[in-house]
Amino acid sequence: MVKIAPSILSADFANLERDIQRISTADYVHVDVMDGMFVPNITIGIPVVASIRKTTELPLDVHLMIVQPVRYVEQFCDAGADLVTVHVESDTEENIHAALDKIHAKGKRAGIVLKPKTPAEAALPFLEKVDLILVMTVEPGFGGQKFMADQMEKVSALRALIDQRNPGCELEVDGGVDPVTCKTCIAAGANVLVAGSAVYKAADIPARIAELRG
Repeated sequence: MVKIAPSILSADFANLERDIQRISTADYVHVDVMDGMFVPNITIGIPVVASIRKTTELPLDVHLMIVQPVRYVEQFCDAGADLVTVHVESDTEENIHAALDKIHAKGKRAGIVLKPKTPAEAALPFLEKVDLILVMTVEPGFGGQKFMADQMEKVSALRALIDQRNPGCELEVDGGVDPVTCKTCIAAGANVLVAGSAVYKAADIPARIAELRG
């Protein structure tokens, strides 16, 4: 079954608990953490993740768009993240491995993220270690961008690698996912879809989540 991870970047932050309750039929709560350095935007940090943890039983899928994430992954795990993903572009290969190890040592799931210009091959050093690979289908940093269909070739390549070398690994897509593009993502091999505005701007959120499952 395809899993849906609504991004709270599109929620009303003045009513965050309410908006997290509205996505209770989803599979993950996707939490975008931006530091203003790795991406040109600043969002939320560890205290907000800890607050979110108290409002939902859903797993927290925490996407770190920060430089040198190895510095903070343990704190995000302690704050209540169930899955922490780090960008392969955000540090050295050695430090990305160290970040993944720290996440696993906390008993949590660990993943890597690839920006649009990053090739599928960048995942190879981490393929056997990760629980999820996230392919960005927009440039990370802001919500509401147009879906990059040219990333589907990367998704298909990663699906083949995952099936061959780490079948338990999930393959997630984030950026511009809506009731049309979700079908393209699923056909390419993604099994977790992040959707922000497509969920939160829907008149009927549970119906939209069901629709995005394909």
